[in-house]
Amino acid sequence: MADPDPDEPVEPAGGSDPDAALPADPDLVRNALIEWYEADHREFPWRRTEDPYAILVSEVMSQQTQLDRVVSAWEDFLDRWPTPADLAAAERGDVVAFWSDHSLGYNNRAKYLHEAATQIETAYDGEFPRTPDELAELMGVGPYTANAVASFAFNNGDAVVDTNVKRVLYRAFDVPDDDAAFERVATRVMPDEESRVWNNAIMELGGVACGKRPRCDEAGCPWREWCHAYQTGDFTAPDVPTQPSFEGSRRQFRGRIVRLLGEHDEMELDTLGHRIRVDYTPDGEHGREWLRGLLTDLTEDGLVEVEDRDGETIARL
Repeated sequence: MADPDPDEPVEPAGGSDPDAALPADPDLVRNALIEWYEADHREFPWRRTEDPYAILVSEVMSQQTQLDRVVSAWEDFLDRWPTPADLAAAERGDVVAFWSDHSLGYNNRAKYLHEAATQIETAYDGEFPRTPDELAELMGVGPYTANAVASFAFNNGDAVVDTNVKRVLYRAFDVPDDDAAFERVATRVMPDEESRVWNNAIMELGGVACGKRPRCDEAGCPWREWCHAYQTGDFTAPDVPTQPSFEGSRRQFRGRIVRLLGEHDEMELDTLGHRIRVDYTPDGEHGREWLRGLLTDLTEDGLVEVEDRDGETIARL
């Protein structure tokens, strides 16, 4: 795929929809995100299955719980109750006790999950519902969870819109903080019949690159060319009400370092300094000591390597 042109004119999403600006060819952002996700993403075990029951358990467990903490609980839960039939046959008290023992938050979720398994066995004759509307009929399953299960298990969901996705759309395409606008733009940008990979990818983007503290360059965000926040330095979002100034910030110069080192095999310290800011002076306020501090941060993040060679400091990715 050819490199996108950051100067390409934009049009409102959906042609006449004023809620957001996307490239005239939305396939550019679609392809860029999917390629980024497929090249490298966090490995969670529920991403390696299309079993709707296992995915439903992961979605319920993940509500307001850090994903890294969910993994062992999810595996233990499925070892104990591997199918909806097994869960439906269990004592509700045992399910609630498991939930509490694994510190999974509100115990009502355990009750709802047990009830949902019972519905699958009785109302659906053991056949897992496949559409978002059908899944939303299960106890404790709201529109988001229903859509996520439909997407990840059956690839027939709609665009998922959670807090992370709202943050991404707000920043990238200047979508107003309005639920209806987020729904319209999310639907507009999602490619047809690819809800499984798309919803995983855009949620990954919000979780890895576009969190409350953005990591645009460090995470190699694939939407930097089009992103309104990246261009303006305003990284506020519905869940991020204030944001330090980007212009002149350490974040800005860290990003410049990463981009420059991505274009060159390696760079000497002063050469790098002069390239990232016009007022760089080796012994000045924004000189070698300041630049070494930035490189130390990037080294600790595992993004840059620094070595002393023949009396010179050399940096590389």
